[in-house]
Amino acid sequence: MPPQTAAAGDLPSLLLLPPPPHPATRLALNTAYEPSLNAAISKLKDEKNDGSVLIVALTSSILTGNFIRQKTLSWPHAQSILADLYSIISVICAQLSIPSDIHAGPGSVDVRVVLVHYDLSKSALADSKPAIEPNNTAIVELATFAAAYHPWKYIFHPNNEPGYKLLSSYLKLFEGIQKLKQSQIVVVEGGLAVSVGPSPSPQLSPQTTSHPIVCLGGTFDHLHPGHKLLLTAAALLLKVPEIGTSNPCQLVIGITGDELLKRKKYAELVQPWDERAKNTIEFLSSVLELSKDGWKRGQSPLIDKGEGEDFIARFRHGTIEIHCVVIQDAYGPTITTEDMDALVVSGETRGGGNAVNDRRKELGWRQLETFEVDVLDAEGIVHKSSETQDFASKISSTAIRKLKAESRSHI
Repeated sequence: MPPQTAAAGDLPSLLLLPPPPHPATRLALNTAYEPSLNAAISKLKDEKNDGSVLIVALTSSILTGNFIRQKTLSWPHAQSILADLYSIISVICAQLSIPSDIHAGPGSVDVRVVLVHYDLSKSALADSKPAIEPNNTAIVELATFAAAYHPWKYIFHPNNEPGYKLLSSYLKLFEGIQKLKQSQIVVVEGGLAVSVGPSPSPQLSPQTTSHPIVCLGGTFDHLHPGHKLLLTAAALLLKVPEIGTSNPCQLVIGITGDELLKRKKYAELVQPWDERAKNTIEFLSSVLELSKDGWKRGQSPLIDKGEGEDFIARFRHGTIEIHCVVIQDAYGPTITTEDMDALVVSGETRGGGNAVNDRRKELGWRQLETFEVDVLDAEGIVHKSSETQDFASKISSTAIRKLKAESRSHI
């Protein structure tokens, strides 16, 4: 869950976003969400603390399936909306000169997007109670979100009809969980959501097969919006088993070892492997952990040491395991562990994914199903997975280290 201590000033804040317009183009999403995101981030920038955490709950009728253990989603659709939202957030933070990486210090705003299943057309929430009822995906419904994500410093909501309707539904579910002062519920400017034609049914989109073991890799230095997109998109592919299972699903994250990063630009500002792994796990706890106590106890995710230097964290009563593995080459565990199902790459690392499957084919192992996330551009352009780009202006840890180096030289 988000970092915090017992002090109320360190609590995370929530921005409730109503369902996206359709079609959910980048322009339509920017028009709908940029004003609210800008207002919430701007307010948190001015808080006197060591940095703020903002959880953006993007509600959408994203899951299909009539039974709680048989939910499905369209992964390309979900990751595309996540990419556009993180791109909008990155542009806002750049324009306001706000650091958006994790634990970036005073004046920073660490924005984390959580997809929440919610059908705005169904007003009958009377039967819903704030109980934690996970399904077979990483995405939870609004009632579970209300029961597991708390307490908040502020709850922001857009000043428009869908925003007020969502707030009303949420507060009914949130009743009795946290006693809120009126000053904690903050109305922010609402955007204009323009939809064309009737809302398409999620069932009409091709549904994505989920997987027990999903892997990905990266440096995850100064964890930024591009990393947050990659990690969240990977988590959305997990096939989460029922509580009590002896075979949890696994998200295997290869994190580049310190030795390989010594020649990086501004290498003196590269975070050590342990710190990068802990930040990765902490971020994923925002997406995956479910506890009726929320984060009021201020506990960080429990991390066990695996083989060698590896870290293992468990969420949702042990049904989800995160394995952070030190990698010293381009392949990591994908060519040392046969039992894997899916690999998540970006347009920038597409070639590496192909190389992994070529090597596995040589070993006589089945190839991994490859999923490609969009690449976020520092100028706010989202390079869709079908495009080929040079990615020279992508959001990067190197750019963050450069800014930190420059700010130090001016002190």
